[in-house]
Amino acid sequence: MWYMWWLVRCQPWRVLRGSLIGTAWMLGLSVRPYLVARAIDDGLRASDHRALLWWVAAIVVAGVGLAYLGIMRHRTMTFVREDATARSAAVLLRQLSRIGAVLPRKLAAGEVATVGGTDITHTSAVLTITGPGVGAVLAYAFVAVVLWSVSPFLALFVLLGVPAMVMVVGPLLRRLERVESVYRHQQGILTTRAGDVVAGLRVLAGVGGRGLFARRYAARSQNLLAEGYRVGAVNSWIEALTIVIPGLFLAAVVWLAARMAAAGDITIGQMVAVYGYVAILVVPVWFLLEGGYQVIRGRVAARRIITLLNLTPDDAAPPARAGGREVLPAPDRPAELHDPATGLTVPAGRLFAVAADDPAEVIALADRLGRFVASDVTWGGVPLDGIALDEVRARILVADHDSYFFAGTLREILRTRAGTGDADIRAALHAASAEDVVDALPDGLAAPIGTRARTLSGGQRQRIRLARALLAEPDVLILIDPTSAVDAHTEARIGQRLRAARAGRTTIVLATSPLLLGCADTVAHLREGRIVAAGTHLELLEQDPSYRALVSRDSESADIDGAVR
Repeated sequence: MWYMWWLVRCQPWRVLRGSLIGTAWMLGLSVRPYLVARAIDDGLRASDHRALLWWVAAIVVAGVGLAYLGIMRHRTMTFVREDATARSAAVLLRQLSRIGAVLPRKLAAGEVATVGGTDITHTSAVLTITGPGVGAVLAYAFVAVVLWSVSPFLALFVLLGVPAMVMVVGPLLRRLERVESVYRHQQGILTTRAGDVVAGLRVLAGVGGRGLFARRYAARSQNLLAEGYRVGAVNSWIEALTIVIPGLFLAAVVWLAARMAAAGDITIGQMVAVYGYVAILVVPVWFLLEGGYQVIRGRVAARRIITLLNLTPDDAAPPARAGGREVLPAPDRPAELHDPATGLTVPAGRLFAVAADDPAEVIALADRLGRFVASDVTWGGVPLDGIALDEVRARILVADHDSYFFAGTLREILRTRAGTGDADIRAALHAASAEDVVDALPDGLAAPIGTRARTLSGGQRQRIRLARALLAEPDVLILIDPTSAVDAHTEARIGQRLRAARAGRTTIVLATSPLLLGCADTVAHLREGRIVAAGTHLELLEQDPSYRALVSRDSESADIDGAVR
C-alpha cells in the first residue's frame, strides 16, 4: 500500500481533481431522482404544466452536466493511471540498470518480465478508484441523509445494507489475494522457462532435446492452467456477487418503499425518488466492490514490484557501508589490481592474460575483479568494495563474450559514450578486425540490427562486442574469451591490434588461446583456484607442463576450427 500511496503523492493535484470531479459526478447522479420526484409531485400530480416544464428542463440540464462530469472524470483518471504506469516503468528501469549483473542471480527473467509487463498496470489501475471511490463514499452518505428526510427507517436500512454487502464479498477478496499471488509467481516461472527454451532452441534441436523440454513446459503450463482456474473461480464469484447483491438490495428497498407508499407513509413522488436514490446507489456500491477487487490485485502486484526494488545493487555493497562508512577514493591513475583469493596481481597499463584449467574459475575471477560479488580485491591498494559503485562501473568493464545486443542501428549499438564519432567507431572496428562486418551490411553503420543481433554470425557478433568494449575506453578492460568464435588468422590480428588499441591502459584477457596468450605482456596460469605460475607465454610453455598441456589442447582445437572454417 505504501508504494501505491507514493504513486498518489507523485501527482497530488491531479488525484485531487479526479476526486472532486468524481464526487461531483456521483452526487449529480443523486440529484436526478430528486428532480424527478419534484416533477411528479409539483407538476404532474398538481397538473401544473409550467412547473412540470421547469422540472423537465432541470432534468435535461442535470443530464448534460453529468455527461460532461463523466467525461472529465474518465479523462482525469486515465491521466492518473498512465502517469502512474510511466512512473513505475521509469523506477523499474532505473533499478534494473542500478543493480546490473546481480539481477539474474536473484530474480528470474520471467519474474522481471511479468513485473514490467503486467504488475505495473495492475498497480496503476488502483489509482483510478481515487476519483469515483471518494465520490462513492460521499454519494452513499448523501443518499442516506436525503433518505432520512423521507423515512428514517429506509435510511437506516440503506446505512446498514451497504456495509453488509461489502462484508459478504470481503472473504472472497482475501481468498483472491492468496490465489492471485500463487498464480503470478507460477506465471513468472513459466515465462522464464519459455524464454530459456526459445534462447536454446538451436542447441536443443542439435541434441534432440526439444521434445523433452516441450513436455516439461507443457506440464508446468498445465499447473499454471489449474491455478488460473482457481483464480477464475474466485473472480467469477466476485463478479457475480458485485451484480447480484446490489440488485437484491435494490429490490428489497423498492419493496419496502412500495409498502410504505401503499400505507400512505410516503408520497408517490417520494417512492419514485427512493427508487431513484437506491438505483443510483448501485453505481457507488459497484465502484466500492470493484475498487476492493482492484486493490487486492494492486497489492499483489505492488509486493512484486517492491521485491524487485528491494534488491541491492551488488553483493559487494554491504548495508554497513551505506549506513555511513566513508566511501574510499578510487585511484586517480592506472593502478594494479590484486585478488587475494587467487594470488593474482595485475600490473597497471599492461596487457595481462590469465589461462585457467576450469572455466568456472575464470567467471568467478572476473566477477571479483569487476566487483559483481563480495571479495577482498584491491585496486591500487584500496579495497574495491569501498569505492563508489558508479566509479567502479565507469572505470572497470567486464566484457562477456555473450553480452546482450539491443535492437538499433550498428552505429547506435557501438556508440556507448557521448561524443563518439564514426572515426572512433571505425578505429575500434579495425582493432576488433570487424571492418568486414560493416562492409557486408547494405547500409554500413546505419544498417538496422535486431535484438540479440541474430542476423549476424557468432564470430561477427563476438567481434562487434569487442569493438563496443573498446569504445567504452575503461581504465581496466576484462575480456572473457573474446575470440572463441573466430578463426585463427582473425584471432592473431585481434591479438596484435588489441595490444596497440589498449596501449597504456590495463587489459586482462581471460582465455586459453595461444594466439592471444602470445600477445600478452604477462600470462598467469590459474589452477585449482590459485595462480601457480606467471611469465611470458613462451616462458610458461617451457617451465610449466600443465600450462603447456592446457594451451596445446587449445591449439589443436584452434587448428581443427581453422581447417573447418
